[in-house]
Amino acid sequence: MMSNYSLATSTWGEEELSAIQAVIDSDMFTMGKYVAEYEEQFANFFGSNYALMVSSGSAANLLMIAAMFFTKDETRKLKRGDEIIVPAVSWSTTYFPLQQYGLKVKFVDIDRETLNIDLEKLASAITDKTKAILCVNLLGNPNDFDKIRNLIGGRNITLLEDNCESMGATYKGKYAGSFGLMGTFSSFFSHHIATMEGGCVITDDEELYHILLAIRAHGWTRNLPKENLVSGIKSDDPFEESFKFVLPGYNVRPIEMSGAIGIEQLKKLPGFIKERQDNAKKFVALFEKHEFIQIQKETAESSWFGFSLVVNESAPFSRKQLVEKLQKSGIECRPIVTGNFLKNKDVLKFFDYEVYGSLENADYIDTHGLFVGNQQISIKDSIELLLTVIDG
Repeated sequence: MMSNYSLATSTWGEEELSAIQAVIDSDMFTMGKYVAEYEEQFANFFGSNYALMVSSGSAANLLMIAAMFFTKDETRKLKRGDEIIVPAVSWSTTYFPLQQYGLKVKFVDIDRETLNIDLEKLASAITDKTKAILCVNLLGNPNDFDKIRNLIGGRNITLLEDNCESMGATYKGKYAGSFGLMGTFSSFFSHHIATMEGGCVITDDEELYHILLAIRAHGWTRNLPKENLVSGIKSDDPFEESFKFVLPGYNVRPIEMSGAIGIEQLKKLPGFIKERQDNAKKFVALFEKHEFIQIQKETAESSWFGFSLVVNESAPFSRKQLVEKLQKSGIECRPIVTGNFLKNKDVLKFFDYEVYGSLENADYIDTHGLFVGNQQISIKDSIELLLTVIDG
């Protein structure tokens, strides 16, 4: 069936195709000058000291968690068995690095309105054992970072951000992803910008940045500056440093094409965000007082990854019936990320985890929620179609 309202459309134009051709003409396809330029511009855009481009948002999450195990700063260092708090609704690769590094994962319910972590439950879930909180800005919506910082107070708890769905969102004028010690971003096709595949980690911490540089590419010293906070001072002999390994790393480097495309996409990001927010105004105007549908409540300035629709208890239709109706009308839709991640018992058997309290909101979203797409172009007609189909 032809789609009348798709989840996403291409954000590329002639500029991106020319950027790809420039890389082809250079005959240099592995990570190089275009990736470095993109990283510099990305850091400047989001107000961070450092940005590291990787192959995906999932890889960004992996490196963010891994880096915490290798820092020499004991106030920030994580070790196996440490407790980290996460919301019960997010993408799978928010959670998998936590399992892979042996952390004790504490799941906390979400707020049914914002879809982010429930701050009242978070306040009660924090204990002396808590070493980190991984906040997820879901579907473009930033968390209330003032409240979260107040909850942390003077305790030695590290705040991290998974901002893969919320590029361009702001809280009190500051970009989401820049509130934690590190923040991650995704530039997959359906996200706010698209670089083929790709992701970024940003941080203001120089030591963590040097760790990220090493573990992104094999754990070697080759990409580190001469004087660095991982290996100290590098040899002036490039042969000696060519295969010198100092950390257990990966190979999650991006390709040059992704960096070149990212440079062009970043120029367009403000316009993309404006279009998404303009679409959201139409969506909110049509749905915020809907009798049977609850929509996501903005915490601050959402970048509106997509539009959530949660079927209320009083609705005369089920989510299954709504999904069938949308699909028959050519309207693409998906569950709200993973829904309640705790339903995935097959993979949870590998986790060391606990659930704080009940997860009634995550459960409700899991069985009654879905989302439709938002795009970088005007889709106001599609949003009107959505309302017509739901009410028809």
